[in-house]
Amino acid sequence: MDKTFLLEVVTPHGLVVSSKVEEVYVPGSQGDFDVLPGHAPLLTSLRIGELHYKLDKGVHYLAVNRGFAEVTPARITILVDTAESAGDIDVDRARAANARAEEKLKTLTPKDPAYPQELEALERAKVRLRVVERAARE
Repeated sequence: MDKTFLLEVVTPHGLVVSSKVEEVYVPGSQGDFDVLPGHAPLLTSLRIGELHYKLDKGVHYLAVNRGFAEVTPARITILVDTAESAGDIDVDRARAANARAEEKLKTLTPKDPAYPQELEALERAKVRLRVVERAARE
């Protein structure tokens, strides 16, 4: 059995990753999961979160927004609204977005129509910062 499989990460702006990888960790909407070569076919939705994959003994990190994953034994295709590698993330902008969302949430209640959007903004900012932090440790 092959020890690698194809990972493709696609956004509305184009292909972000297309590479043979050894493993992918995916933020599923019903729980995070790992994909290895030969994985059973699967179609699932994704949440805002951290996706990482192993390639040539290194780990690569992406901050992804909502989307879908299609898994076959030889390939995983990730379709997401956005996907940012650690090197593409503007840390100052992510910190500012995090602070802005935290401040707005202090003035809102869960019944407020803007509350879910601010929670998502906060989660996106936290994921971006976490991806940069983890990539720096590698």
